Amino acid sequence: MNAEPGPGDWRRLSTRMLLVHPVQELLRAWPVLVGLVVAGSAGGHGSWWSLAATAAVILGGLLRWFTTSYRVTAEQVQVRKGLLRRQVLTVPRDRIRTVDVTAHALHRSLGLAKVEVGTGRTDRKNDGVKLDALHTAEAARLRDELLHRVAASATRPAERPRETLLARMRPEWVRYGPFTLTGFVTVGVVAGVVWRSLNEAHVDPRRIRALSALLDRFGRTSPAVDVLIVAVALLVVVAAASTLGYVLAFHGFRLTRGDAGTLHVTRGLITTRAITIEERRLRGVEFSEPLLLRAVGGARCIAITTGLRVGRGAERGGSLLLPPAPRAEALRVAGAVLRDDVPFSRTPTGHGPRATRRRFSRAVGVALLVVAAAAALWALGAVPAWTWQVAFVLVPLAALVAADRARALGHTVVNGALVSSRGSLVRRRSVLSCEGIIGWNLRRSFFQRRSGLATLVATTAAGRQRVEVQDVPLPQALRIAEEALPGLLTPFLER
Repeated sequence: MNAEPGPGDWRRLSTRMLLVHPVQELLRAWPVLVGLVVAGSAGGHGSWWSLAATAAVILGGLLRWFTTSYRVTAEQVQVRKGLLRRQVLTVPRDRIRTVDVTAHALHRSLGLAKVEVGTGRTDRKNDGVKLDALHTAEAARLRDELLHRVAASATRPAERPRETLLARMRPEWVRYGPFTLTGFVTVGVVAGVVWRSLNEAHVDPRRIRALSALLDRFGRTSPAVDVLIVAVALLVVVAAASTLGYVLAFHGFRLTRGDAGTLHVTRGLITTRAITIEERRLRGVEFSEPLLLRAVGGARCIAITTGLRVGRGAERGGSLLLPPAPRAEALRVAGAVLRDDVPFSRTPTGHGPRATRRRFSRAVGVALLVVAAAAALWALGAVPAWTWQVAFVLVPLAALVAADRARALGHTVVNGALVSSRGSLVRRRSVLSCEGIIGWNLRRSFFQRRSGLATLVATTAAGRQRVEVQDVPLPQALRIAEEALPGLLTPFLER
């Protein structure tokens, strides 16, 4: 019987992954396999082409276990992989920011999990390391070893830190699912796949009896009724898809705080995901209210932290601290994560009438330009008269959006944190620790200069890498920068 690997020894992935990777490779390679079958069929050898290609894909999946190994030393995490092109990926342990543990249905059925070690720039393709797949117990031990600095032992299990529950999923939160609009993406992807499949199979949709009968029925009604029916049907499908996506993504959601100074998020129904964030990397929290979610009293919380993906969305990047939930619950969780609820309860300072006028001039001005363009095209005979009349409806809508954006504008500096409120379609209140600010940018467009306004941007290495205080009077912007970080901006403004 082989001895258990000790600290610093090279380790293998789980042998159970031999049942996972061939399946994954086949799913990834199915367009190529279908293409080979079609190409081979022209010469009468389609079955041989498909068998050879399938065998090659399966062999490639099996070879991954034989060519992949990893080890954890006191200073580094190293992964060796590749057959023809051998690679050694090395991550210094002091650069590790997050450990992301995921398990889809096939992984869970075999007791496996995939571990991704993030280094602060995980939006880059080759940054960090991935181990697919480990036993779930080994994945949990590895996460504790890397983030909690718990020493792994082959003879004695490491003592896991205790955790305090901050939030958990409640069944009634599902009612916020239809207002997330993620169903639009799902329906779009499904429609695209179906349409592409029909084209690849050279199937004319009009020859499908049910679809043909439906199109004929639409042809016997007025266009206005057809548009209304399609819109209602689309909304029902999108709402159902959004609700299903909400359940799949956030079932079993739990947010806990570990005694070792970490925040731990677990969620997912078919594919489970566990994200661990070191609190010393946390720079703030963003309280977010998308328009539809705000209309039904919902909100969500996003972490402003180093080590999570930038530009991929809060859910994919792992920065989501609370899914769409009641606004009061989101405020409570945001305060609990920061251990201070004052930044979320204090009313921000407004930006004055000049900022309000700028909001209206930009929104209403663009709407009027659209109306003018439609009227010009109508005068030239390019479009019917109702075009510019319908476009005129945009003017009051733009005014409502401008008023909402003006109400949202605000800022304050409280308890060592910069608070910025902004937005309408997605209203955000960002609370950024002043210690997390690494610099200031002061932007002034031509129209801002004429209005005496500026946009103050606090740059940070976390989250979206900036927090903006939009359209604030210039003297006030300088006072904000001085209050948040005394002396940082002043030398560059003195002459």
